[in-house]
Amino acid sequence: MAGMDGFGTQLMRGDGAEPEVYVKIADVTSLNPPGISRETIDVTSHDSPDAWMEFVGGLKDPGEVSADVNYQPDKHDLLVSDFEDDKPRNYQIVFPDADETTWTFPAILTGFEPETPYDDKASASLTWKVSGKPVIGTGV
Repeated sequence: MAGMDGFGTQLMRGDGAEPEVYVKIADVTSLNPPGISRETIDVTSHDSPDAWMEFVGGLKDPGEVSADVNYQPDKHDLLVSDFEDDKPRNYQIVFPDADETTWTFPAILTGFEPETPYDDKASASLTWKVSGKPVIGTGV
């Protein structure tokens, strides 16, 4: 069978201790892992074969992570301290595949947007900027 059900994916927050212990961020309803990208450097010259432009790989951007949660102040307001911190904190995404694939990365919380409409659930949207290379591993 092709594909994987995303249900059960977990977003974890590191405690900064040695060794690092990760605690699940509660009530995540939607999660977008880092969207990595890479710049290219134009190395085209007058000698480029058949007048085709040539490129080499440049800097890599680790992207951003975003998540939506069912907002509960007692479970989510500790993340505001991450917003106040100038240094990246370690986070981890654990996927629900057989190997429990993990993406571990340092990131800075750049956005925390709670919403409490009168006719719907309280929610919050969070955004992190990843700083450095995500480490892909397995939990099994």
